[in-house]
Amino acid sequence: MSAHLSPLDLLLSTADRALRTLAGRPMSSRPYPADALAADDGELTPAQRAQSAALMRVNHVGEICAQALYEAQALGTSDPRLRDAFFEAAREESDHLVWTERRIAELGGRTSLLNPLWYGGAFAIGLLAAKAGNPLSLGFMAETEAQVEQHLEGHLNRMPQEDAASRVIVQQMQADEARHGQTAANLGGVSLPLPARLAMRAAARVMTTTARYI
Repeated sequence: MSAHLSPLDLLLSTADRALRTLAGRPMSSRPYPADALAADDGELTPAQRAQSAALMRVNHVGEICAQALYEAQALGTSDPRLRDAFFEAAREESDHLVWTERRIAELGGRTSLLNPLWYGGAFAIGLLAAKAGNPLSLGFMAETEAQVEQHLEGHLNRMPQEDAASRVIVQQMQADEARHGQTAANLGGVSLPLPARLAMRAAARVMTTTARYI
C-alpha cells in the first residue's frame, strides 16, 4: 500500500493525519464498544463520573501519543511492509482516540489542554526510534504496547465498577494493544535494554500524572 507513495506524499499524509488528530477529527473504522451501555450513565454519582472522566482523559492522551509515535515510525522506516504495519496500528489507535474522546464527552469531562505538546514530543521520540533501525523501532513498539496494556489494567482496577461503558472501551483497547505488541515481536522487534524500558516508564508516569489534571 505505502510502497507506491512518494516521500512528499508520505509527509503530506502524515501532516494531514496529525491535524485531524489534534483538531478532534479522526474517524473510527469500528463501532463504538459502549453503544448499548452509555444509557446507564444516570446511575453514576458525580464523583464516579469525575473519576472515570479523568482516567479516560489520560487514555485519550495515550492515544494522541500512539498516533504520533506510529506515524513517525512509519515515516522513518524505508521498509514498506513495516510502514504498513505501523499505519495499521495507528488506524486502530485512531479508533481508540475516537472512543475515548466520545466517552469523555458523555461523562461531562474534557480532553487534555496539552495535546499538541504530547503529540509533538511523541512524534520526536518515534522518529528517534525509527532512526535506531527497524529491530529496535519494532522493539520500542512492543515495549510501548506492553506498558500501555499494564497501564490499562491499572485503570480497570481504579475505574468504578458501575461504569460499564468506560470499562468495555478500556477492555477492547487492552486487547488491541496486546495484539499490536505481538505483531511488532513477530516482525522482528528486539527487547529493549533495561535503562530504555525504565526511561519509558518514567516518561509515561509524568505524562499520565499531568494529563489527569491538565
